[in-house]
Amino acid sequence: MMDHLLIEARSGIVRLTLNRPERRNALSLDLLRDLERAIESIGSDSSARVVVLAANGPVFCSGHDLSEMVGRGEDEYRELFATCSRVMLGLRRLPQPTIARVQGVATAAGCQLVAACDLAIAAEEATFATPGVRIGLFCTTPMVPLVRAIPAKAAMEMLMTGAPISAKRALELGLINRVVSKEELDATVDQLIETIAAMSPAVIREGKRAFYQIEGLDESAAYDCAVPIMTAGALHPDAQEGISAFLQKRPPRWSAGG
Repeated sequence: MMDHLLIEARSGIVRLTLNRPERRNALSLDLLRDLERAIESIGSDSSARVVVLAANGPVFCSGHDLSEMVGRGEDEYRELFATCSRVMLGLRRLPQPTIARVQGVATAAGCQLVAACDLAIAAEEATFATPGVRIGLFCTTPMVPLVRAIPAKAAMEMLMTGAPISAKRALELGLINRVVSKEELDATVDQLIETIAAMSPAVIREGKRAFYQIEGLDESAAYDCAVPIMTAGALHPDAQEGISAFLQKRPPRWSAGG
């Protein structure tokens, strides 16, 4: 177990928990490196079905650790932001679906983490912001997944004002999937996990890969991409099993490990 990142794997569910509550779960370079290593390991683990990103304490993540960002050189800043970017891309590229469990404030790179996950459930108390502009550092890297998650003008307002938005507003914009009471947060996340884990691992993994491959393409190019993917999907044993099970009115028996 890493000091600042707790990793729990049970029954195909991997939970990554940020564990720097005394520092508002700020993303130090060491914590980012721990996250990067954990994500790489999960990606090669065929038994892992769903990944949950959570945090201990009242704050989900306050972004980069500002104590590490004063008086550094160009190479050090570049390494920090490059490592963070690899973590965010790693979440996107994981074969397994990722769910952010957001119990509190998510700012700057913390908001970036939420946007980088495939799904997100937030407590009513959670807030989201990209406040770098207020300290003279525009949230350019957090902007990358943010503008892919919410409409451009809403993202621009967050980036240019640094003002936080409520969980309700984040839901309206599409940054998160659901808002629940703090007492319902874990049960809601677990219910989502259970629903996804009941599906074919192979279908979920291929579906996630296809989603991000097709996202952003124009409609014609998207169909050109989707047709061969769906054709291969129809030939997969799990598709044949699922269709047969539906026709025979029985539960499907998915291939082990996808």
